Amino acid sequence: MTQVLESVTESTVGFLNRLFAHVPLENVSIRLWDGTRWPDDKPRAATVVLKHPGALRGMLDAGTAKGLGEAYVRDDFDVEGDFEQATELALALENRPSGWLDALTDFYQLHRLPAAPRAAGETERAVDLRHGPRHSPGRDKAAVSFHYDMSNDFYRIWLDREMVYSCGYFETPGESLEAAQTAKFRHLGRKLRLQPGQQLLDIGCGWGGFARHAARACGVGVTGITLSTQQATLAAELSRQAGLGEKVMIELRDYREVRRPAAGYDAMVSVGMAEHVGRENLVGYFRAMHALLKPGGVFLNHAIGEGRRANRFRGPSFLDEHVFPDSDIPPLPLVLQAAETAGFEIRDVENLREHYTLTLRHWVRRLEAGHEQARALVGEAAYRVWRLYLAVSAHGFDRGDLAVYQTLLAKPGADGRLRLPLTRRDWYAA
Repeated sequence: MTQVLESVTESTVGFLNRLFAHVPLENVSIRLWDGTRWPDDKPRAATVVLKHPGALRGMLDAGTAKGLGEAYVRDDFDVEGDFEQATELALALENRPSGWLDALTDFYQLHRLPAAPRAAGETERAVDLRHGPRHSPGRDKAAVSFHYDMSNDFYRIWLDREMVYSCGYFETPGESLEAAQTAKFRHLGRKLRLQPGQQLLDIGCGWGGFARHAARACGVGVTGITLSTQQATLAAELSRQAGLGEKVMIELRDYREVRRPAAGYDAMVSVGMAEHVGRENLVGYFRAMHALLKPGGVFLNHAIGEGRRANRFRGPSFLDEHVFPDSDIPPLPLVLQAAETAGFEIRDVENLREHYTLTLRHWVRRLEAGHEQARALVGEAAYRVWRLYLAVSAHGFDRGDLAVYQTLLAKPGADGRLRLPLTRRDWYAA
């Protein structure tokens, strides 16, 4: 038996030498199940730990980033150290001259290794999208519920005190997550130029952090909507506890079903919700927003979008199947065109991708520190899905694969005028 395992170790090391011959790993090392280290004993930022002799085959058999991610969720391998740096493994495979495993000799060598065991045990959650066509109201609610209704207590582990599930706004890289999220609230409020007595619609309000800030700090009345039952329940409760029950109203409602006040909303904001709309529905989304807004009002749309290096990985998406079903992050020009088609005027666009990198790194550290608590709440497989998703997302924003755009849109009055300040000076005043 010992000789067999030694042979498997030699075969695995030989395959790794072949696999990464032209794209060597700089930040990642690999440790085999028997303690053998590859390519050497030099300390690196991350160590990929193969848990059993069939681990490498389990990781690479599918030949996609999704298959690699699913092998991590199954515990074929683990990552020690900086998980974000372990993303280099997938990038190196994608950048091979022959791709992941395009050459027949790659498949032959891989399949000489043992198959990964598939013992019965804990599996990741599965989403049920049998609720109608893609982006129909029923199916959108099922997709949102899959992601956001897993456990409020799980999100509490790694989010800030206000439970803000979107990027912060960092004055310096070393700022705390709480300070960055408070600064983001101020940034949103200043861009919207909120005034006491106005009515604000918060589309996809999450746990209500910005709604409470806008009511408390800006003196506006807020209607927040979400499709997540757990978010709506907790957001309403937190608003009552803050003494804002009369100023903040939380509704479990689809954006297509919002009732327009008689005069329309003075301002509207959407943070991290438009990713669930679908590019084919963007014009309809912006038309619905345009109809709800009063003439002269402004709408700030904050959403993740394609970066300059998008679509590097081939095959189906791990994110779509295991994290954000039916999500879509279209390129910015498509979003702006849809907004203009709906009648909006584009007033400002800001890319905050570096801020999301910093935010995600905070989240990863907090989640890893709360591993045992998270596992008790949602299980090991779900913990692994989220650890992978957050770390890979941080890497994506850092390298420019992803971006996040705050787009300020305005609805001109019948005379075509907006009566907005001529400069942005008030946004950045002390």
